[in-house]
Amino acid sequence: MMNIKAFTLVSAVERELLMGDKERINIECVECCGRDLYVGTNDCFVYHFLLEERPVPAGPATFTATKQLHRHLGFKKPVNELRAASALNRLLVLCDNSISLVNMLNLEPVPSGARIKGAATFALNENPVSGDPFCVEVCIISVKRRTIQMFLVYEDRVQIVKEVSTSEQPLAVAVDGHFLCLALTTQYIIHNYSTGISQDLFPYCSEERPPIVKRIGRQEFLLAGPGGLGMFATVAGISQRAPVHWSENVIGAAVSFPYVIALDDEFITVHSMLDQQQKQTLPFKEGHILQDFEGRVIVATSKGVYILVPLPLEKQIQDLLASRRVEEALVLAKGARRNIPKEKFQVMYRRILQQAGFIQFAQLQFLEAKELFRSGQLDVRELISLYPFLLPTSSSFTRSHPPLHEYADLNQLTQGDQEKMAKCKRFLMSYLNEVRSTEVANGYKEDIDTALLKLYAEADHDSLLDLLVTENFCLLTDSAAWLEKHKKYFALGLLYHYNNQDAAAVQLWVNIVNGDVQDSTRSDLYEYIVDFLTYCLDEELVWAYADWVLQKSEEVGVQVFTKRPLDEQQKNSFNPDDIINCLKKYPKALVKYLEHLVIDKRLQKEEYHTHLAVLYLEEVLQQRASTSGKGAEASETQAKLRRLLQKSDLYRVHFLLERLRGAGLPMESAILHGKLGEHEKALHILVHELRDFAAAEDYCLWCSEGRDPPHRQHLFHTLLAIYLRAGPAAHELAVAAVDLLNHHATEFDAAQVLQMLPDTWSVQLLCPFLMGAMRDSVHARRTMQVALGLARSENLIYTYDKMKLKGSSIRLSDKKLCQICQNPFCEPVFVRYPNGGLVHTHCAASRHTNPSSSSPGTRT
Repeated sequence: MMNIKAFTLVSAVERELLMGDKERINIECVECCGRDLYVGTNDCFVYHFLLEERPVPAGPATFTATKQLHRHLGFKKPVNELRAASALNRLLVLCDNSISLVNMLNLEPVPSGARIKGAATFALNENPVSGDPFCVEVCIISVKRRTIQMFLVYEDRVQIVKEVSTSEQPLAVAVDGHFLCLALTTQYIIHNYSTGISQDLFPYCSEERPPIVKRIGRQEFLLAGPGGLGMFATVAGISQRAPVHWSENVIGAAVSFPYVIALDDEFITVHSMLDQQQKQTLPFKEGHILQDFEGRVIVATSKGVYILVPLPLEKQIQDLLASRRVEEALVLAKGARRNIPKEKFQVMYRRILQQAGFIQFAQLQFLEAKELFRSGQLDVRELISLYPFLLPTSSSFTRSHPPLHEYADLNQLTQGDQEKMAKCKRFLMSYLNEVRSTEVANGYKEDIDTALLKLYAEADHDSLLDLLVTENFCLLTDSAAWLEKHKKYFALGLLYHYNNQDAAAVQLWVNIVNGDVQDSTRSDLYEYIVDFLTYCLDEELVWAYADWVLQKSEEVGVQVFTKRPLDEQQKNSFNPDDIINCLKKYPKALVKYLEHLVIDKRLQKEEYHTHLAVLYLEEVLQQRASTSGKGAEASETQAKLRRLLQKSDLYRVHFLLERLRGAGLPMESAILHGKLGEHEKALHILVHELRDFAAAEDYCLWCSEGRDPPHRQHLFHTLLAIYLRAGPAAHELAVAAVDLLNHHATEFDAAQVLQMLPDTWSVQLLCPFLMGAMRDSVHARRTMQVALGLARSENLIYTYDKMKLKGSSIRLSDKKLCQICQNPFCEPVFVRYPNGGLVHTHCAASRHTNPSSSSPGTRT
């Protein structure tokens, strides 16, 4: 049980005011209606007091009771009960088993003398069913055994409307509409006096302690249950609230939402209806009356009357928060919803959630704090402001007043504990990252992103770069100074880039690569700069750093020009001639760029192709002259040169031949002679100078790519003729000739070859060639036969169609009209269309030359 101060007990009517020196006068009952307080005593007097409430700024309100008058009712019995009916200006007084009607102001009995006799106790129906505003519904427990009676009470008369019998003697009653909640001798029941249906609630022993039946709201009652439980029950016979645990000696109960107040012999106890916990205990001896009147709770001893003054709910909630009792404060705040206007409640509840969030945050309960901050729609700058220097210097934020917490900053909150401070910073990083893209960030995006950047930089967090390369609202001045302070120069370059200061960004990155400043964020920063310049649209910036990237690495630096996006290349923002002029100092880069133009982009410009070929040639010559043993590199470059000479038709052949003269590059010379159509020279070089028969065969193949078969046949015949010419190595050439014939039989005219071959060669030697030639010849003959057969078949079909058309007669007369010109035929010459239409020959001819003219059908 955790106590809070929910009520303060203040005196309303002092003993001296009520009874003076009369010791034997005791208070029996109390009624309060607005400012009118009525007290019934054991000597049959009714006292009328006027209550004046005086608010005290620093404490609970005080009450002053002014005695108006008192009147004796004419009996020798005590006044048992008082009930005010303000609509009738009547006070219902139960005395000596009789309910009398007296005037509320002068306490005079009504002139008619109307009264209800035989009443043991009674209750007013606060949810009346009659609908008459000038009457009060009263339910009495009759002195007649096991009987309940319902009356309508008017200003000067009473009328019985219903009598209900019960199975046991009723001891207490409360009314709501047609429903009676009754305490019988052994149990509580709900009885609908309109339908006569009863429902048992739970057993109760009236011999052990008196029952309590209290209407607390529409169709809901509070009952004293067994085992010291305050039970709630609805007219449907169910309980929608958990019971409260009070003393087993409770003699009275009342409700002041959200509390249930119970009275026993020694204490007044206050229990929450929201969490069923006992919240407050007030010592109060000899009390025997506890009632609530329109939200005002009154307790009384036999000698004095007191009022339980509730503390404002907001004050109670703040007290709970001050005691770090977050859950109780939130439960109480939610329960207060019904008693506070909606707009005011929403403002109050949001603030309570925010306060609770800071309490949980201070206790490092970050998950709970985050949920409370979100639910309370916290201005996130309240949280950021706890962290020194995170808010931008330009921020106009001032903390909420009154403050949501008691902490000046994070140092005070954590008392300098670095581990706790690190946890708080990690939480803020996570929280800001979550809320920066939500509505919570609206209007504060600069503050949030700037704070997040500072946290990331200080913690060396990987997300710093992610923040800067995506959409962000980091303020440049604050963020730049912070990044520089924490030596995050690469990130600072990203910040400059995001703020369209690419020149500053690149210069900073260059300084990192040059070692002028230290930042190990990216080990591949040089490659990153190259990539950045590649996609940079600022042409001046690219030219400004072109020499720098090329000096670092020609092969990588040239990518600034070779890997530019296509859309930019189409704008011709960089002239290839300008780039080539720039790259003259960087031979490797120049080769790469010309390869890009010639091979990748396939630009059809002679000077690029020639320039690339010359560079290849110079490198090959340099490598051949070098004695450093770079044979592999030489062969690779030479292969590139040969491939370019073979594939390209744009370079200056004669110019390259001159450069090759005396260079000892026969293969390249052969390729160039081939480009000039000097195939015999080229093949002579390959066969007699290089002795590379495979290269000679390949020459015939690549040189005839895309050409007609006779051209390829001519090349192979030329090569064969060279092989067959007598020479000092006739045997080697003869073997090459045989291999050529046997491997490429289909490329030769067999008849011509047989005339060229020496008579000494055997058929067995040329068997593969002869078989291939025969197979090719037979295949060609059969292919022609198939084509001829298909042509004859097609011709036969056309002939048949023509005969069918000629077999049908056409009658021509001067009444027939041409379907084009609509004139009659003057001679027996016409053109007939497949649809049967007839036209003049000259009309058909003119239509054929003028397709836009109308036509009856396709001409035949």
